[in-house]
Amino acid sequence: MSSSEVFRLVFGVLAGMALIPLLISIGRLMTVEVDDEDAVLVTSFGRLVRTLREPGMQWMPARVLPWVSLRTVSLRRDFRLFDDVHVNDARGTTLMVDLWLEFRIEDPAKALFGVADWDRALQNLVSHAATSILGNREFSQILSDRTELGERLQQDISDETARWGLKIERVFIRNVKLLPEVSRQIFGTIAARLERAKAALDENGRLAAAQLEADTGVKVAALVAEAKAQYPLAVGRAFSALRDQPEVLKAYQELYELSLLRPHRTVAFRGFEGEAMRAVDAAMLSPTNGETSGIAPLNGHGERMLNGHGERTINGR
Repeated sequence: MSSSEVFRLVFGVLAGMALIPLLISIGRLMTVEVDDEDAVLVTSFGRLVRTLREPGMQWMPARVLPWVSLRTVSLRRDFRLFDDVHVNDARGTTLMVDLWLEFRIEDPAKALFGVADWDRALQNLVSHAATSILGNREFSQILSDRTELGERLQQDISDETARWGLKIERVFIRNVKLLPEVSRQIFGTIAARLERAKAALDENGRLAAAQLEADTGVKVAALVAEAKAQYPLAVGRAFSALRDQPEVLKAYQELYELSLLRPHRTVAFRGFEGEAMRAVDAAMLSPTNGETSGIAPLNGHGERMLNGHGERTINGR
């Protein structure tokens, strides 16, 4: 092989190697690569002429023309978090609500050309819908019915966003907060209610205890009166039974008379019924001022009285 042939061979190989990247670049200029969950909008002179949704490499030689442009729109699920949306409940209390939206672009042509800025428009729409729907509910209902209210917000927003090519899939009410000054007022109101409830419970308890004590006193008084009424009857029955036993009755009467004596105030002389000495004589012979032991001393005035049983009392008692 001559040197000229070798030169041509080497030149051909180098030219082929240089041509491959060029061909690849030309191929890329004439094709459009569409990713999964993406859409490519082809416009010519600013007018939409084609929408590519099929993933993969698609042949489009017109791409190299300067008046043809491509715009890629994501069809993946997206979300937006709207923090501190201010609304007033049915009573006029100002609330701050956090809303979570999940959506996807269903019609890329409408999302790109149907609205100038669908992101800002969506924010304004959500704020208006939250004000109109949550404004008819009280604070406690908003807290307890967040799932239902989220579904109502989704239905209300979906009708409007469908014109923009958006599909709202879920709406969540994440947090419901109060303004700091409103929180302090509510907490003060709750504290006052608790104090009133506590005072009412204390008063009701005191009245119930007093009523129970009064009812108990009435029942005890009735039982005591009934017991006192039964005592004379019981004593009468006992005396009726003692009449059949004269000795026992006499002993009881004697013990009863002795029980009536008061040792610290009375000196009694018993057993002087014979002719040797009477009870009166024995009383006259009793010493005063404690002259003998075993007999209680009389008072300083030495006053004495004898009862019918020969008992001497001091100071007329």
